[in-house]
Amino acid sequence: MDKSMDQESVVTTASGDIVASAEEQARAQALVEEKDSESRTRQFHGVFARVVAVICVAFSLFQLYASVFATMDAMKLRSFHIIFLLVLASFMYPALRREKRVRSLPTLWDLVCVGASLYAFGYLILHYDAIAMSGGWFTTQDYVVAGIGVLVAFECARRVVPNLAVLALIFLAYTFLGKYLPGAFGHVGFSLTRVMDHMFWGSQGLLGVGVGVSATYVFLFVLFGAFLRISGFSEFINDLALTLVGRTAGGPAKVSVIASALMGMINGSALANVATTGAITIPLMKKTGYKAEFAGAVEAVASTGGQFAPPIMGAVGFIMAEFLGVSYTKVMLAAAIPAFLYYLALIMAVHFEARKLGLKGLSKEYIPDAVKVIKKRGHLIIPLVVLMVIMLMGYTPLFAAAMAIFATVVASWLSRETRMGPKRILQALEEGARGAVGVGVSCVIIGIIIGSVSLTGLGLTFGFQVLKYVGEGQLYLGGVFVMVMSTILGMGVPGVAAYVIVAAVAVPVLTGVGVQPMSAHMFCLFYACLSNITPPVAMSSYVAAGIANSNETKTSLIAVRLGLTGFILPFFFLNNPLLLYSSSNPGLATVWAFITASFGVCALAVGLERWLFGPCTIVQSLMFIAGAVLTIDPGLSTDAIGIAVILAAAALNRRSTTQRRRAEGSEATAG
Repeated sequence: MDKSMDQESVVTTASGDIVASAEEQARAQALVEEKDSESRTRQFHGVFARVVAVICVAFSLFQLYASVFATMDAMKLRSFHIIFLLVLASFMYPALRREKRVRSLPTLWDLVCVGASLYAFGYLILHYDAIAMSGGWFTTQDYVVAGIGVLVAFECARRVVPNLAVLALIFLAYTFLGKYLPGAFGHVGFSLTRVMDHMFWGSQGLLGVGVGVSATYVFLFVLFGAFLRISGFSEFINDLALTLVGRTAGGPAKVSVIASALMGMINGSALANVATTGAITIPLMKKTGYKAEFAGAVEAVASTGGQFAPPIMGAVGFIMAEFLGVSYTKVMLAAAIPAFLYYLALIMAVHFEARKLGLKGLSKEYIPDAVKVIKKRGHLIIPLVVLMVIMLMGYTPLFAAAMAIFATVVASWLSRETRMGPKRILQALEEGARGAVGVGVSCVIIGIIIGSVSLTGLGLTFGFQVLKYVGEGQLYLGGVFVMVMSTILGMGVPGVAAYVIVAAVAVPVLTGVGVQPMSAHMFCLFYACLSNITPPVAMSSYVAAGIANSNETKTSLIAVRLGLTGFILPFFFLNNPLLLYSSSNPGLATVWAFITASFGVCALAVGLERWLFGPCTIVQSLMFIAGAVLTIDPGLSTDAIGIAVILAAAALNRRSTTQRRRAEGSEATAG
């Protein structure tokens, strides 16, 4: 029988798991659907519900077969992938927001969209080889098919990611209307047939790098995440985090950070992560004594960081590897230190906030027994170990992901509670396909954006114009410009899509001012992801605020403060990429930069929270922040000065705190 921890939010089950109540889970889901169009799916009942389930399972099995066993032409694989995505999007997502979401059959318009998807991309599969052999000679029918394919892609994107569809439409319009623009951003103009050829039949449009990564890495890792969830990995992460830090000062907030980081790096969706882990951790934080705005901000910042946290990076890292032409292992290693520093700063911030408020951890009755946690679900860590080992051995991420999925099923059989039988395996296959539709459709429609940029030369033109005003070699001025642009372009857009858009437009600007390619891509990735907590469209913060019943604006501003390390760090690897570890970096120099940067982000948390041994004065806080900036910057001289400033500030704080306590003690004695 469940014993209530918070009758309206969190309960502890008979088996010892702390979970969100059904009401809180439903409310969190409603909040996500309100802010995120990807979550507004239909619910079919009756025979057609089974039809959709069969399509989802077939989609997952096809992707596993194509990724592991088949040798299929890339364009055909992408075409099959798009067919599945558009068919499922037509069925799963309502054409109109006011449409009734629970239904027994799809609408006539849904069937028209499905037919158009099958016709257009089926035609491409059947005729692509012949057209390629003819040297790109197109008939009128080929252009008509291309137009149908582009239109149905836009219709499905309008349902799933309307903001992104509007942005893609603007870019597409630019290919036609750019000839009317004066100045450098004007171009000679392109005919309808030329645009359709590029967008549909070419390798830089709908079937470009975006859907290419979706058809391989993204899908398999989303599927892997679904298998982990069905096996009970989420519960294991929550319980493990509770055993590690649940009883420390501000324990629930630290649990939120750890659990959200681990889940966020797998599912790649900051909003989904806020809804799932936040439904548990936010009420726990409030119950412990954190203010509602602070609790919501902690969850938003922790969930957002999962998108750039190794080993999976929410599948964004695989796209970056494709863009850079390097192995995923290099991208993963480059992201490791910045992601660690981001979460270290957040952990220290919630710790000092707890000390400032005099908060304690959770009582013993709500902390799972560590031995029982490991015995019950500890074996579920095996798939992640398998994934890491296979990738570090030099095998492709595709092979590693497929093996990790099989390892999840095998590992689940080590315990009766986690055992995945045929029913749960089919459930995972279905959930994986459903979870991939949103990001997959986003990857399809960003092909229009990338295609428009490549066809018109917009990326090069934009970079050249920026460099004219910024000046060659002006790293930090160019960085500020790209930071603002990346944050704006990433607002309200899924993490994978946000990064691809930003990389296509902003990376040329950074490389033009002398930034190394890896640093430029990582810079853009951070700010594209951090748009989730940046007002005025801070989606993660708004969902977290809804769960916490807090003010959205205040929650967003606190989230920016807590995530400030993420906003600062990218500037330090613009001209000195030591914090982006690679084989070309000197080992000892990287280790020293990592140690001093860790020291710096802790000092930054102290300065922002204004608490160390006791309350910090304004001068002490400014000293901590200044010292933090100096120590985060890789360099012996800046490190030495920064450490000296931080130690001086700590000594002053210790002295003022001791004096204050003595004065309070004297007053108490006199009283």
